[in-house]
Amino acid sequence: QVQLVESGGGLVQPGGSLRLSCQASGFTFSYYAMAWYRQAPGKERELVARITSIRGPTNYADSVKGRFTISRDNTKNTIYLQMNSLNPEDTAVYYCNAHGVYSSNEYWGQGTQVTVFS
Repeated sequence: QVQLVESGGGLVQPGGSLRLSCQASGFTFSYYAMAWYRQAPGKERELVARITSIRGPTNYADSVKGRFTISRDNTKNTIYLQMNSLNPEDTAVYYCNAHGVYSSNEYWGQGTQVTVFS
Protein backbone atom coordinates (compact mmCIF):
# COMPACT_ATOMS: atom_id res chain seq x y z
CA GLN A 1 0.00 0.00 0.00
CA VAL A 2 1.42 3.34 -1.10
CA GLN A 3 1.62 5.98 1.60
CA LEU A 4 3.01 9.50 1.75
CA VAL A 5 2.74 10.90 5.25
CA GLU A 6 3.55 14.57 5.78
CA SER A 7 4.45 16.10 9.11
CA GLY A 8 5.96 19.28 10.52
CA GLY A 9 3.29 21.82 9.67
CA GLY A 10 1.97 24.28 12.20
CA LEU A 11 1.64 27.90 13.22
CA VAL A 12 4.56 30.28 12.89
CA GLN A 13 5.11 34.02 12.95
CA PRO A 14 6.45 35.93 9.94
CA GLY A 15 10.17 35.47 9.63
CA GLY A 16 10.03 32.10 11.31
CA SER A 17 11.01 28.65 10.05
CA LEU A 18 9.45 25.24 9.73
CA ARG A 19 10.72 21.91 8.45
CA LEU A 20 8.28 19.61 6.70
CA SER A 21 8.90 15.89 6.32
CA CYS A 22 7.28 13.32 4.06
CA GLN A 23 7.73 9.64 4.83
CA ALA A 24 7.10 7.37 1.83
CA SER A 25 6.30 3.67 1.73
CA GLY A 26 4.86 1.10 -0.64
CA PHE A 27 6.95 1.94 -3.71
CA THR A 28 10.59 2.10 -4.80
CA PHE A 29 11.43 5.52 -3.46
CA SER A 30 14.65 6.05 -5.44
CA TYR A 31 12.75 5.56 -8.71
CA TYR A 32 10.58 8.59 -8.05
CA ALA A 33 11.00 12.31 -8.35
CA MET A 34 9.66 13.92 -5.20
CA ALA A 35 8.06 17.29 -4.79
CA TRP A 36 6.20 19.62 -2.48
CA TYR A 37 3.09 21.40 -3.67
CA ARG A 38 0.88 23.81 -1.79
CA GLN A 39 -2.67 25.06 -2.04
CA ALA A 40 -3.90 28.22 -0.39
CA PRO A 41 -7.62 28.89 0.16
CA GLY A 42 -9.29 29.87 -3.09
CA LYS A 43 -6.17 29.18 -5.15
CA GLU A 44 -4.96 26.37 -7.35
CA ARG A 45 -2.40 23.88 -6.17
CA GLU A 46 1.10 25.01 -7.15
CA LEU A 47 4.52 23.42 -7.28
CA VAL A 48 6.80 24.63 -4.50
CA ALA A 49 9.92 22.51 -5.03
CA ARG A 50 10.99 19.30 -6.75
CA ILE A 51 13.99 17.01 -6.44
CA THR A 52 14.70 14.19 -8.86
CA SER A 53 17.47 12.30 -7.08
CA ILE A 54 19.61 12.39 -3.98
CA ARG A 55 21.86 15.03 -5.52
CA GLY A 56 19.22 16.93 -7.43
CA PRO A 57 18.59 18.57 -9.79
CA THR A 58 16.12 20.68 -7.89
CA ASN A 59 13.77 23.37 -8.98
CA TYR A 60 11.76 25.90 -7.02
CA ALA A 61 8.88 28.27 -7.48
CA ASP A 62 10.16 31.82 -7.87
CA SER A 63 8.27 32.86 -4.76
CA VAL A 64 10.31 30.53 -2.51
CA LYS A 65 13.77 30.64 -4.11
CA GLY A 66 16.42 31.47 -1.55
CA ARG A 67 14.07 30.73 1.36
CA PHE A 68 13.07 27.08 0.94
CA THR A 69 15.29 24.04 0.48
CA ILE A 70 14.15 20.60 -0.59
CA SER A 71 16.18 17.51 0.21
CA ARG A 72 15.75 13.77 0.27
CA ASP A 73 17.21 10.84 2.16
CA ASN A 74 16.86 7.66 0.11
CA THR A 75 17.96 5.56 3.11
CA LYS A 76 14.93 6.78 5.06
CA ASN A 77 12.48 7.10 2.14
CA THR A 78 11.91 10.66 3.27
CA ILE A 79 11.96 14.11 1.78
CA TYR A 80 12.17 17.40 3.63
CA LEU A 81 11.29 21.01 3.00
CA GLN A 82 13.19 23.50 5.08
CA MET A 83 11.23 26.76 5.03
CA ASN A 84 12.88 29.93 6.26
CA SER A 85 11.80 33.57 6.32
CA LEU A 86 8.17 32.54 6.17
CA ASN A 87 5.57 35.16 5.35
CA PRO A 88 1.75 35.13 5.37
CA GLU A 89 1.68 34.38 1.63
CA ASP A 90 3.21 30.98 2.45
CA THR A 91 0.08 29.99 4.35
CA ALA A 92 -1.34 26.89 2.65
CA VAL A 93 -1.79 23.17 2.86
CA TYR A 94 1.46 21.57 1.76
CA TYR A 95 1.31 18.27 -0.10
CA CYS A 96 3.98 15.70 -0.77
CA ASN A 97 4.06 14.28 -4.30
CA ALA A 98 5.83 11.34 -5.90
CA HIS A 99 6.10 10.93 -9.66
CA GLY A 100 7.73 7.96 -11.32
CA VAL A 101 10.94 8.64 -13.25
CA TYR A 102 10.48 5.42 -15.26
CA SER A 103 6.69 5.26 -15.09
CA SER A 104 3.66 7.53 -15.06
CA ASN A 105 2.72 6.56 -11.52
CA GLU A 106 1.91 9.49 -9.28
CA TYR A 107 1.03 9.61 -5.60
CA TRP A 108 -0.09 12.31 -3.19
CA GLY A 109 -0.02 12.72 0.54
CA GLN A 110 -2.91 14.02 2.63
CA GLY A 111 -1.28 17.39 3.26
CA THR A 112 -0.09 19.35 6.26
CA GLN A 113 -1.27 22.85 7.17
CA VAL A 114 1.21 25.71 7.41
CA THR A 115 -0.11 28.98 8.81
CA VAL A 116 2.00 32.11 9.03
CA PHE A 117 0.31 34.76 11.15
CA SER A 118 1.20 38.10 12.65
